[in-house]
Amino acid sequence: MTELCATVTRVRVLDGYRLELTFSDGVRGVVDLANRIVGRGGVFAPLEAPEFFRLVVVHNELGTILWPNGADFCPDLLHRWATGEAVPRPEPETVASRPIHENG
Repeated sequence: MTELCATVTRVRVLDGYRLELTFSDGVRGVVDLANRIVGRGGVFAPLEAPEFFRLVVVHNELGTILWPNGADFCPDLLHRWATGEAVPRPEPETVASRPIHENG
């Protein structure tokens, strides 16, 4: 089976919010997640605590990193961040105008 995107196979916690990641395609790189965690709130709030951040593991089924509270990151984005490859901007959604039907 062909892999659609590289998956994370190994994680090593460095200083701060930095992780060294190894991917299924052999790429290894460092990602700094500080700007993606600090001040974001929600599921990422517990990751601000260094002791909780260090609990990160590789989830083999998901092919990415995961914390005990379920927080994770897309492996494709992690790969792009680790290699410095640009992350494409999503196309703006267009909303089609539809008439509103009222009952009654």
